Amino acid sequence: MPELPEVESLRLTLSCTVLGKTIRAVEIRRSSLREPIACELSTALVGQQIKALARRGKYLLLRLDKGTLVIHLGMSGSLTHRVAARGENSLACGERRSELATALPLDPKHDHLQLSLNDGTELVYNDPRRFGLFKFVEVEDANSLPELKVLGPEPLTDEFNQAYLAAKLRRRKAAIKNVLMDQRVVAGLGNIYASEILFHAGVRPTRKAFSLTLREIGRVVDGTKTVLARAIDAGGTTFRNYLDSRGRPGRFASSLSVYGRAGESCPRCLGKIRCIVLGQRSTFYCPRCQK
Repeated sequence: MPELPEVESLRLTLSCTVLGKTIRAVEIRRSSLREPIACELSTALVGQQIKALARRGKYLLLRLDKGTLVIHLGMSGSLTHRVAARGENSLACGERRSELATALPLDPKHDHLQLSLNDGTELVYNDPRRFGLFKFVEVEDANSLPELKVLGPEPLTDEFNQAYLAAKLRRRKAAIKNVLMDQRVVAGLGNIYASEILFHAGVRPTRKAFSLTLREIGRVVDGTKTVLARAIDAGGTTFRNYLDSRGRPGRFASSLSVYGRAGESCPRCLGKIRCIVLGQRSTFYCPRCQK
C-alpha cells in the first residue's frame, strides 16, 4: 500500500503540472472502489480549478474552487498525469512532455476514473485491486471527514516528538511496530516504513510499546523523520503497482535496510535479517542490531 512518502512524492510531482488547471470533464469508468464513487462527482468537479495540493497521512487532497477532492490510493492505486491521445498538440505553453506520463506499464482496463483538464491532459486513476477512495466535500478544510479527523499528527512536523510519543506508548502492551502503524497515533506510516524506522532506531519490532525507554523513543522519532525524508527524496518505494504522476516507480526500494530482505546480510552488523509475522503483516528485523 502506498504510504506517506509515496503520497507526498505524488503531491510534489503533481504540484509541478496541474496547479491552476481546470477540470473540463469527469469520466467514471468503474465506480466500485472501496466505497462507490458517487455519480455526483461527474458534475460536481466540472469547471473547478485546482488551486492547491495537500496531503494528510496517506490521503492526497486536491483543493478546488469550491471544495476538496480527497483521494486514497488504496493498496495498488496510481494517479498519473497523462497526455490525452486527442490532446497531443494542446499542451500549455512551456509544458514539457517529459513532465507527463506517456508509455505506461498500467493495464488500461484498470483505469477507473479520468479527470480531463483544460489543456488536453488527463489525470487517470488506475487500481487493479480497487481499494482506493475518492470523496468530494464542498469545504476547503476536509478534516471533518471521518477518514481524516481520527488521524494522529504528521510525523514530519514538530508535533510528533519524543514527549508526544512517550505519552502515547505509556501502558500500551501492543508491539511497538503495530503502534507505529496505528493511524490514530501517527499519520501515514505503514508496514514498510515501520520496519525501516525500527531498524534505524535499533528497536526490535516485537517489543511491547510501554517497555521502550525515553532514549529509545527519541531514536524512534529521529528514525521516523530520517527514513521518511530519505524515502520522499527517492520518490517512495515500489514493489508492485505504485507509480508516481509521471508513471515512474519509486526508487527507495534499493535503499531499504531490512524490509523484503529476509535471509540477507544486515547492512550494519552482517547478521542475517529475519522475517516474522506480526499483526498479520510480514515484519523484517535484525536480531543482533535490534534489541
